[in-house]
Order: sequence, then structure tokens, then C-alpha cells
Amino acid sequence: MRTEISVKKVRGRFVRQVEEISGQDLLACNQCGKCSAGCPIVAAMDVLPSQVIRMAQLGMEEVLETKTIWICASCLTCVARCPKGVDLPRLMEALRQIALRKGAAKLDLGDLPDDLLEELPQLAVIGGYRKYMK
Repeated sequence: MRTEISVKKVRGRFVRQVEEISGQDLLACNQCGKCSAGCPIVAAMDVLPSQVIRMAQLGMEEVLETKTIWICASCLTCVARCPKGVDLPRLMEALRQIALRKGAAKLDLGDLPDDLLEELPQLAVIGGYRKYMK
């Protein structure tokens, strides 16, 4: 599969959407690789965290098909190590939201036990459920 890269794609709708949802400037990342080097679960990822950012920077919507965006632990190790202050977990969450909006997974709260829905905050239930259902 060959992906064409153009200025139109790099500053296109997808990149703007990721930046708007995440609140991050994708071009702030200079690909130093410290996020990938410090990630405690990088061995389980199919694409390195730095590669996720690069794919998003280039407008490659194929990033939405990676396992990495779903298994990011949001531990903030990458944020602590980033010399540019890029908040990668926010970027991963934005990519998950976009993937879900495109129908990557269907959220069926009817599958959850009623007592769980009553005990836990809605945000915790939905955030955890959608993150691990892919």
C-alpha cells in the first residue's frame, strides 16, 4: 500500500481534527524518539508512539487502524520525557475518538452489568470500555 504525502494532506481535515480534539500542535514534535524509548508497554504496540505522531503529522488516517492507539496506558511517561511538551496521551485519545466516530467499534452499554453502571462514574465506564474493546 502506497500513501501519497502532500501539503494538502499534511494540513488537511484529518490533521486539523486531531489537533483540535487533542489540543496539541502536531508539528511541535521533532521525532526525537524519547516517547518511544521510555514507554513501558512499547513491546505490545504494533507502531511506536513516535510513529503514531509522525503518521498523524503526515495526515495518514491509517494510524486509526493501529493497535497502539488503543493500548496506550496514558501513564504520562512520554509527556515527562518530551523536550517539546507534546502530550501524547491526549493525542492517542483524540485518535481513539476519531476512530470511534468513524465506526471502528460500537459502544453497547447494555452489555455492562447494571450495578457497575450505578457504582462507577460514567466517564470511567465509557473511557475504559471503549479503550479495551477493539
